Amino acid sequence: MHHQFNLGQAGHPRSGRLNAFPVFMRVEGRLVVIVGGGEEALAKARLLAQSSAALRIVAAETEPALAAFVADHGLEHVAAGYAPDHLVGAVMVFAASGEATLDARVSADARRLGIAVNAVDRPELCDFFTPALVNRAPVAVAIGTEGAGPVLAQMIRARIDRMLSPSLGPLAALAASMRETAERLLPWGNRRRRFWAEFFAGAPARAAAAGDMAGARDAAIGLLGADASAAGHVALVGAGPGAEDLLTLRAQRLLMEADVILYDALVPEAVVAMGRRDAERLSVGKRKGCHSKTQGEINALLVSLGREGKRVVRLKSGDPLVFGRAGEEMAALREAGIAYEVVPGVTAAFAAAADFELPLTLRGVTSSMVFTTGHDLKGGSLPDWAKLAISGATVAVYMGRSVAADVAGRLIAAGLSPDTAVAVAENAGLPHCRRFHGTLADLPSLEGRTDLTGPVMTVIGDAVAGGRFERSEPLAARRGNVPASLLPEAVRAGAEPRA
Repeated sequence: MHHQFNLGQAGHPRSGRLNAFPVFMRVEGRLVVIVGGGEEALAKARLLAQSSAALRIVAAETEPALAAFVADHGLEHVAAGYAPDHLVGAVMVFAASGEATLDARVSADARRLGIAVNAVDRPELCDFFTPALVNRAPVAVAIGTEGAGPVLAQMIRARIDRMLSPSLGPLAALAASMRETAERLLPWGNRRRRFWAEFFAGAPARAAAAGDMAGARDAAIGLLGADASAAGHVALVGAGPGAEDLLTLRAQRLLMEADVILYDALVPEAVVAMGRRDAERLSVGKRKGCHSKTQGEINALLVSLGREGKRVVRLKSGDPLVFGRAGEEMAALREAGIAYEVVPGVTAAFAAAADFELPLTLRGVTSSMVFTTGHDLKGGSLPDWAKLAISGATVAVYMGRSVAADVAGRLIAAGLSPDTAVAVAENAGLPHCRRFHGTLADLPSLEGRTDLTGPVMTVIGDAVAGGRFERSEPLAARRGNVPASLLPEAVRAGAEPRA
């Protein structure tokens, strides 16, 4: 049997857009109507009873469990057959009778009256969906799947429930009681934001977790009177190869705390968007051929923001310390006396190795590796890394497409076998990564590949042969298009690379 699924129409897998947008509706003292007398109505009554809404149950007859719940919670019960007048004045309506015809009537009446309606297990009749709820009043976490996976929603709910301390609710209530005072005493911006960060993660939170709410209040009052001066801080953060889920937990936390985010051109918007929504975001370019700011200008900007007391995240593609010019930025910050830290990221060589499942070091084959851009091959003498390659080290060449012919030619001329295995990844670590494999003799074909517009990572060495190449394209398929002048002399002379 053949089943066809049109995933694009619903929008989720391809667009990532929600068909139901989550909101929190005010229900304090307002009427919410549940039509039904059975299990479905009881489930909704239990959910809504966690709120301060005024609940009305409409059912001529109720099952014993629902009747007991109504009595225990003092809910209004209209013991009559449903009529549209029962909905008047409500802010939400739940059609939970279990009868398709009656639920459809309730839904139609609610919509006619301009009231949002939910019909249990009938998504076509729903204006909204009820979430799985984690209740730490006044904090609430709602998980929704648009009706696609109630079991999944409950699994996520259970996981979040374990993460959130029972003391979170009282702590949040204390925060609400102090909000007006904090806004009056603390200026808007860094000072106020840091007070709340310390409130929820520092001494007040620790006291609340121990059940000492009086101590939590005293600690919060102490924070209000603390020294208002705030020192700036810069974090040089590795954004990894671009996939959001390859970001470290520390990087994610710093992004959420940052006042300003400076990012390079190779850092995708999805990673930048992981920062606070109200953080200032500044693109500083730094991509081959289109530098929007010089390195000196970036250094000066980091120092200036630090002196203003800002918390800054400098997002760099891959790892900040691997061809990221972080050394110059750290030197400028040290000279200016600005506090900073470095957060490692997944560098492109590791992402490419993971894409090919190839070992960068392999016992009995190679125990060392080299990171290089290959741009130091122009001189008369062979650079030290090239000598290491000839002695068996794995070589990872960054930004390797434009220097591929030079790398191959110089290494072969110096004695590295043209048969040495090569793996090439464009956009390493990303879902749209393109993979190529071959030998050192095939490598010059990269230089003419104008279809490779993303960053290219090249890995060379005997350990590369241990990778998996089922999903990659042979570089040899393009060798016929390479001008003879670009091919290493050994290959022009007829040396055939190993298949």
